[in-house]
Amino acid sequence: MRQLDATKRLRAAGDRALVLGGGGSTGNAWLIGVIAGLSDAGVDVTCAGLTIGTSAGSTAAAQIAGATPTELYAAILDASPRQRPGPVGARPGRAPARPAVNQLERMTKIIAVAEDVADMCRRLGAAALEMDAASDGSWSAQWRSTVAARLPNQRWPERAVLIPAVDARTGEPVVFDRDSGVELVDAIAASCSSGLPHRIGDGRYIDGGFRSNAENADLAAGWERVLVLSPFGGRSLQPQGWGMHLATQLDELRARGSRVETIFPDSSSEHLFGANAMDLSLRAPASRAGYERGGALAGQLAAFWR
Repeated sequence: MRQLDATKRLRAAGDRALVLGGGGSTGNAWLIGVIAGLSDAGVDVTCAGLTIGTSAGSTAAAQIAGATPTELYAAILDASPRQRPGPVGARPGRAPARPAVNQLERMTKIIAVAEDVADMCRRLGAAALEMDAASDGSWSAQWRSTVAARLPNQRWPERAVLIPAVDARTGEPVVFDRDSGVELVDAIAASCSSGLPHRIGDGRYIDGGFRSNAENADLAAGWERVLVLSPFGGRSLQPQGWGMHLATQLDELRARGSRVETIFPDSSSEHLFGANAMDLSLRAPASRAGYERGGALAGQLAAFWR
């Protein structure tokens, strides 16, 4: 397996790059909704020469390469679990999902003591490896099966797709693509592993969102037009001084000549992400919110993308 260090990788730049950020289960649904909304309004972002998919965005990157946005959007709505009746006055779907809450708490504690993003990644990797050592070793295979079931096609797309992850043993960034000797399912499973590390051969990998915020938009350096879809709206738990915020990455892209546009959730749908990111009952609302957002912004993005 040839590992690709995202900080050293060289590639030919091109015309249009699509950046799909992380955001958990609801983030993935929102991304699909946005892409479907844009598509139905006449803006096809699936034709990008480069797609950068991080964590939930890596799943979306593979999904849009294997099925149409309309099909993917309809599947999310059809699979939406029925709401169970709750106590009087309860707000369905708003209770924080514990895995997401636990991850936020763990991240906050590690960031508080980390010196910089590299130190943060090393500490996160060490914590993941410690949990892995205490497990029975079956998690990676189970997780791989879960990821595989989400993909309409398990082959790497013909168009360039970059999927970032972090080496749990070293804290170093890694970027997978179709030439890295790693199967698409494993690359996505690694990029989405925010708790236990995903095993690929002798390697152990954790969430690509740890590398550089949740979007890794810096990997689109040199591309003429860059469209960034961010379920978290560019927000970050990392200190501003670390230089990893999305706004900093976008400023750097523009300074190097890229034209950049972003799509963030509107204020009325921000509650669907963060602590609620793994609440499956919120996937349909998140996807609808994304669809409406994509449709509403298609007009002003049409000239930019075409």
